[in-house]
Amino acid sequence: MQTSASSRSLALAVVIAAYMLSFFHRFAPAGIAQDLAAAFHTSAASLGVLAATYFYVYTIMQVPTGILVDTLGPRRILLLGGLVAGAGSALFGFAPNLDTALVGRTLVGLGVSVVFIAMLKLIAVWFDERRFATLVGLSMLLGNLGSVLAGTPLAAIAQVASWRGVFFGAAVLSVLLGIACWFFVREARAPDTPAPRFDRTAVLGSLMGVLRNRATWPAVGVNFGIAGSFFAFAGLWATPYLVQVHGLSRVEAASHVSLYFAGFAVGCLAIGTLSDRLGRRKPVLIASSVLYSLLWLVWLSAVSMPIALSYALFAVMGVATASFALTWACAKEVNPPQLSGMSTSVTNMGGFLAGALLQPTVGAVMDAGWDGTLVEGVRVYAVDTFRHGIGLLAAAALLGTVASLFLRETGCRNIWKPGA
Repeated sequence: MQTSASSRSLALAVVIAAYMLSFFHRFAPAGIAQDLAAAFHTSAASLGVLAATYFYVYTIMQVPTGILVDTLGPRRILLLGGLVAGAGSALFGFAPNLDTALVGRTLVGLGVSVVFIAMLKLIAVWFDERRFATLVGLSMLLGNLGSVLAGTPLAAIAQVASWRGVFFGAAVLSVLLGIACWFFVREARAPDTPAPRFDRTAVLGSLMGVLRNRATWPAVGVNFGIAGSFFAFAGLWATPYLVQVHGLSRVEAASHVSLYFAGFAVGCLAIGTLSDRLGRRKPVLIASSVLYSLLWLVWLSAVSMPIALSYALFAVMGVATASFALTWACAKEVNPPQLSGMSTSVTNMGGFLAGALLQPTVGAVMDAGWDGTLVEGVRVYAVDTFRHGIGLLAAAALLGTVASLFLRETGCRNIWKPGA
């Protein structure tokens, strides 16, 4: 059964709303890092583990999600994902200690991990491939409203209603969106194709084909370096860095992060649209990733600057970060069209694996250089200690930029051929 254009648009809108909520959960620890540190009496390493737990399970679930989307379709897993994320968010809001919060954060990551790949699958099979990057960029622009909410708005609301109340509200919303996906998301396959089914032998063969394709891996590398450093910085360490190194207030620091997310959202649409209109992927991605890497030198220097300049640099960095949004198109266009779920999920796994590794590693490096200073029960780190942690993120960004040089140019169309 084919679906009408209006039905497809409505289904995509519901999935984008769920994607917005997943973005909120992804970056929420940055906006309430000080609250979490005080509530659970954590070190930087422990706080990093708490934030990264989301990324661990998200990373593990990417390939299974791609397989399920390519075989069974997105409807069932979107419903289940909403229910699981709702349970996890409620548990996180209730958590009396760090261990319970870790379980809640894990369930949240498990629940929302299915949303993005399902969204990419819908776009890949329902719309013209020459508009893929534009539509993904538009979806990410809207989805990033969730990450903007995880900055200044979350920090402000948490001071009034407590961070726990925020996560109880997010739990209710997760369940409602999961149910909405069940009602509005229907077919997720191209016209005149048979209904998907799970065949273990065929699935494993298809997955191995994606993994053996050497053209897949540069996109994974770009995602690993650029998305991973972005997740680790904007998702946790940017706010403490701005507060402790640049002396900003929590609201000012959170505003920087919100502006970063806003720049990233705009960049996703702008870079995706530019790539589709030029009919090129590689030069657009290389140019923006080089700019992204260069901006890390500013944060490594820890140089003092006017607040207007730091706002501007965060906005520009957000736009440049959006370069990794092209990696899904790059991977999809060098693999069989019917395996768009698997190819994009393998690529997406790179960024979340890096985020999972970098968030606690940065914290561990900073803890190693901590001199024992505490302010209101929260650890305070010296500038050089922060510089060591930021250096890991800068190195990851450079790795992603180097990987972009090895991408295969597709001309914004699928270039995979049987037997290739």
